[in-house]
Amino acid sequence: MTDTYEVVVVGGGAAGLSAALVLGRARRRTLVIDAGEPRNAPAAHMQGFLTRDGMPPEEFLALGREEIARYGVELVRDRAVDATGVDDGFTVSLAGGRTVRARQLVVATGLKDELPSVPGVAERFGRDVLHCPYCHGWEVRDQAFGVLAATAMSVHQALMVTQWSKDVTLFLHHVREAELTDDDLRRLAVAGVRVVPGEVAGLRIEDDRLTGVRLAEGSVHAREALFVAPRPVPRNDLLKALGAEMTETPFGAYPVIDERGLTTVPGLWAAGNASGFAEQVVNAVSRGYRAGAAINGELLFTDLDAAVRV
Repeated sequence: MTDTYEVVVVGGGAAGLSAALVLGRARRRTLVIDAGEPRNAPAAHMQGFLTRDGMPPEEFLALGREEIARYGVELVRDRAVDATGVDDGFTVSLAGGRTVRARQLVVATGLKDELPSVPGVAERFGRDVLHCPYCHGWEVRDQAFGVLAATAMSVHQALMVTQWSKDVTLFLHHVREAELTDDDLRRLAVAGVRVVPGEVAGLRIEDDRLTGVRLAEGSVHAREALFVAPRPVPRNDLLKALGAEMTETPFGAYPVIDERGLTTVPGLWAAGNASGFAEQVVNAVSRGYRAGAAINGELLFTDLDAAVRV
C-alpha cells in the first residue's frame, strides 16, 4: 500500500522538524521520516541558540516532535532507502517496507562526522574532544587546548580557538611542517600557538577526563581539551538518486539550491546540513522554516492555477 501526503520530510532533526511545524500549521498533510541519528547526539548540550542555550539536543528534538504532533503532522521512526520521481511528485521507500507518496519532498538528512582514527577520539567526542569552538569554546575556556591537525587547513582551527584560550598546541599528526605556509607560521607565532610535529598515537585519560595527548614517540603533552576536524560526509543519496545537481566542496557534495532551499529538481527541497556543511542548529531551524513556507506557497498557487484552467 502507498500512503499519499502533500509533503514528506526525510529527516527529523532541527531542519526537518522546523519545516514540518510550518507545514502542519498551514494545514498541509505532512509526514516526517526520522531514522533517529542526529549529528549532535554526542553533545550533552547545544549552545548559541537564543533562548535554548545549554539545552540537551535530545530534549530540544523531543519538544519539536511534541509541537508538530499538535498540528497533525505524522512522524514515523524509519529510514528512507530510496526515492523516485513520478508525474505528480515523489515516492519514497522505507526500510520497514512501507512506500509513501508526496507532492513535495524535503530532504533534511544531515551529515555524519568521520573522526580521525586516533584511539580515544571517538569515545571522548562531544565531551573533551570537540570540533566547534562556537559550540563548545565557552565551556572549556582558559583550559589547555590541543588541536589535532587533519590537514594544513587545521591551522585555521588552531588560530580560531585562541579566542577561548591562550594555551594552545597544534599537533601536526600526519601533516608535515613543510606544508604550512610562511603566513601560517607567522600567524601561529603571533597567536602564541605551539606547533608540535609527530604522529599522535592516543589520549591520556584519568578519572574519566582528558589529561594529555600522547605522541607515537612516547612523549605526553598535558592538555584538557582537544579540538579535531571531522571529515563531513553528507547524507545525500536521496538527492543524487532524484537527479539533483550537486556541487563539490572541500566538505563534500551538496545540492545546488535557491535561497528557499529548492534544488534543481522541481518539488525537491534540501534543508539543514543536507544543504550545506556549516548549518548550526539555529541555521537549520531557519532553513527548515523557509522551505516549509515556500512549499506551502508552491502548493497553494499550483492548485489555484489548476482550478483556473478547468
